[in-house]
Amino acid sequence: MELKGKRTLVMGLGLHDGGLGVTRFLVEQGAEVTVTDLRTAEVLRPTLEKLAGLPINYVLGEHREEDFRQAELVIKNPAVPREAGLLRLAHQAGASIEMELTLFFKLCPSPFILGITGTRGKTTTTLLAGAMFKAWQADTIVAGNLRVSALAKLAEIGPHTPVILELSSWQLEGLGEQQLSPPYAVVTNLSPDHLNRYCDMEDYAQAKRNIYRWQKGAAAVVVLNLDDPLVSRFAEDAPQRVSWFSTQPLPVGKNGAYLHEGNLIWRDPAKPEIEQVIVPATTLKVPGQHNLQNALAAISLARLAGCPLECIRTGLENFKGLPDRLELVREVDGIRFYNDTTATSPAGVVAALEALRSVSRSEERRIILIAGGADKQLDFTPMARAIANPINRVAHLVLLDGTATPRLVMALEDAGVSASKLAWPFDDFSEAIATAQALAKKDDLVLLSPGCASFGMFTHEFERGEQFREIVGKL
Repeated sequence: MELKGKRTLVMGLGLHDGGLGVTRFLVEQGAEVTVTDLRTAEVLRPTLEKLAGLPINYVLGEHREEDFRQAELVIKNPAVPREAGLLRLAHQAGASIEMELTLFFKLCPSPFILGITGTRGKTTTTLLAGAMFKAWQADTIVAGNLRVSALAKLAEIGPHTPVILELSSWQLEGLGEQQLSPPYAVVTNLSPDHLNRYCDMEDYAQAKRNIYRWQKGAAAVVVLNLDDPLVSRFAEDAPQRVSWFSTQPLPVGKNGAYLHEGNLIWRDPAKPEIEQVIVPATTLKVPGQHNLQNALAAISLARLAGCPLECIRTGLENFKGLPDRLELVREVDGIRFYNDTTATSPAGVVAALEALRSVSRSEERRIILIAGGADKQLDFTPMARAIANPINRVAHLVLLDGTATPRLVMALEDAGVSASKLAWPFDDFSEAIATAQALAKKDDLVLLSPGCASFGMFTHEFERGEQFREIVGKL
């Protein structure tokens, strides 16, 4: 693909570094680059500072039709809706429409690409698989929907370098439009999310299916979650091999990784009569049933892609978890503060409450939950029922102001949660955290697990987590 001198328009620079890597890459390749974003230069300042001094034309605070008519190549940020009228305009004017990852797939010299998607667990699974592969091949690249530009790593990739990518549904839309799928793929799970962007769950699921829909070659395989009824149905239209993972013993005829009698087990498709213990489940340093599923998914992917068993074990033994995902930030006067800001859907909160049942130090332990935020048109009923369930010991809820919070309160009331347990709405994060601390007593847990998007009070969920760590650090 010749990029030198090509009139290129980057649509959406973003604040997650989503457009940063591709913009820098295009400049390095000699393209004539214009960046357009509806946000102002002041809002985008952190990203613009990283591009300072590069020959880039900026059109900020607006999108101009003439820029789309004149472009030969348009790179859209994953957050830009696929039906955006300006993209149609550019296409009608003869421009090619790409995303960073579609460019990467076309330019990557290694065919050894492994992709991971799902509603929850995809980051943990990606980094777990990355730890396994790096124990085997030190040049392994881990990138994608991790605030890590795949194109920025292109120069480090040789013809046999393993490339492990976390893929969001939005990124998969772009790959699907180009009929591209990674030869090795995992779908961790599927639950309602981003329904403000998709028509319904089926529309959302169709985006996820792109991770395997265009797979080719005898080595290609998709690893599916047998415990998830929606994901397990993906096997019906998988074009190549299917493997599985489950927290229950796999039925006869199905191969992959599963949990049995406290051990993580591998059943090889080439020798299904031989079942190998990988590690005891207690080896994992991250709590919760959902993290067992993540580990099993990573085991299946790594083993099918040829990663040796000893390297898989090393990766599992050394993995210590991630920031922003049930991250123990600090203990203050016997109260532990957990940051789970990436729980942006109700299912994430349910998983967090289940996981924290296994880390209590006292039978009297209670949870003070900080939740609420921006609306993604999700159903809060499962989250509300989990909060109402006495087994989870949610004593109080401190609710953040946001478009979704009133609907969450209605769901809590319907589930029987007393209004006396609710403190809301807080549009000051420091005040919300101070209130949670005041409501807690020794051995309690203060848990930030919002179940909602962050927009409004925060730029993104990672800023929400950063502020939580900063504020808790000063308590």
